[in-house]
Amino acid sequence: MNISRNEQRALHVLALGGRILHEREDGKKITTVTCFTRDGLILADFDMNVFNRLRRKRLIESRSGSPYRISQRGRLAVRAQLDNQG
Repeated sequence: MNISRNEQRALHVLALGGRILHEREDGKKITTVTCFTRDGLILADFDMNVFNRLRRKRLIESRSGSPYRISQRGRLAVRAQLDNQG
């Protein structure tokens, strides 16, 4: 599966305990997303395009309206990295 650098970086943050908070407008459509690390920092390169690609590939999931987290499929797709600065 082809995963871009930004997608890989987001998956790595989520695998380490991060989460994606989303906001909805008019009940259904997601308008803004923010990816937080487990330390509470915001991932700068994360936007709606990356979010939609991860969701379309089913690498992230949300259960019962909770924040998005990495799915089992996402855990299998993420590559091991010492750090995600590169």
